This record gives sequence, C-alpha cells and structure tokens, in this order.
Amino acid sequence: MIVFDGRGILLDVEGTTSSISFVYDVLFVHAKRHVGDFLAARCGDPDVRAAAMGLATTAGLPAETVDSAEGVSRLAMVALDLMSRDVKDTALKALQGMIWRGGYESGEIRAHVFDDVPPALAQWADSGLDVRIYSSGSIEAQRLFFAHTAHGDLTRHLRGHYDTTTGPKREEASYAAIAADMGLEPRQILFVSDVGAELDAAKTAGMATALAVRPGNRDPGGVFQHEAVASFAEVVT
Repeated sequence: MIVFDGRGILLDVEGTTSSISFVYDVLFVHAKRHVGDFLAARCGDPDVRAAAMGLATTAGLPAETVDSAEGVSRLAMVALDLMSRDVKDTALKALQGMIWRGGYESGEIRAHVFDDVPPALAQWADSGLDVRIYSSGSIEAQRLFFAHTAHGDLTRHLRGHYDTTTGPKREEASYAAIAADMGLEPRQILFVSDVGAELDAAKTAGMATALAVRPGNRDPGGVFQHEAVASFAEVVT
C-alpha cells in the first residue's frame, strides 16, 4: 500500500492501466491488418501525409516516396516492420492512432482496462487530484483509448496526456517537463508504470513512484527500488 499526499498522478498505460496482451494482440493486430489500405486510401489527408513523411524519414527514404502508390506501399511495409520490432517511433504512433480511430468508432475495438482502474480514476479526480497519462502511444490514441473502454468513457477523469513528443519515457528531462506543464513540483506527482527504467527516470526527476504489478507483465528491470502495487486500490490518497 502507498499513502500519497501529493496533488498529481501520472499513469503509464500498457502494463499499468491495461494489459500488455490487449496492446499486442488487439491494437497492434488491428493496425497491422489495416495499415496498407489506410495509407493507400488516406495518404492525401494532411495528417496522414505528415505521418507517412515521418515514416519515410525514419526509414531514410526520400520525401517524395509518399507521392506514388509504390512508395506508399513501401511505407506500409516500413510501418509493419516497426510494429513487429515494437519501435517507439513518433510518426508510427500517430499513424496507429488514426487507424485505431476507425476501429473504436465502429465498435470493433473496446479498450481493456483493469477493473480497479475506473473507480480509482473517479475517486482521484473527485478528490481534486490532477490525473494525467504518459504513454508512448500518441495523444490521439490515448484519448481514443480512454473514451472507448469496456467500462465506458473515462476521459472525464483525466486532465491531460503526454506522449513521446514531450520526450523519451526513460529520460529524466521528460518528467521534469511534465511536472512543469502540470504546474506542480515533481515531488507532488506520483508516477505509476510497469517499466523500471521509466520509474528510475521519474524518481531521478524527483517524482514519487510506484511499480505496477499486473498479470502478464515482464520483469520491470531498472536500477532503483520502487514500491509495488497490484491494484490502484492500494494507492491511498
């Protein structure tokens, strides 16, 4: 059990609010299945084109790759390769978020969250805590995720979202930037994640930390010791 008397809670998603298996077995599978057709049909849209150009940059391809059907097909293969290697590429994450939007809106996808998450989010928000998300998934993907969970729309409990545009999740500076954006001292924020290196970075920045222990999670690794919680109900505010 963790007794936290601060003012903000920052949450990871995969392995923390939600199962790792949902991300890999549902979300990634959906994105892989649709990425080729999505790029072919939508690459003229400004946001999709920007993501496609980002993929081209990642792969070392010329910008004009996005202007031909053959090039777009090649970019789809780049996206598939990055997903297979679980590369945290910002352009890929933006593209995935746009693909997932269709799945959420059609009802094909319902986001998984652990049963203890909705009541904890509600309790924390109702008590005045500033609850936010920090994930490698794009901000759009995060908002869609929490708006379309199996427990309903949870976005009303969240005041903000951060992704890799803020900075890498394993770097101290990212957490300092988040604390500044929240208008809080780092020590007033509790960061919960299943990844030791992320928790180490947050702790170094001055945040309180908690290690999420969820079914299917991997060895967290990391350097520092972080108090473990198997449920958000173990965080007492």
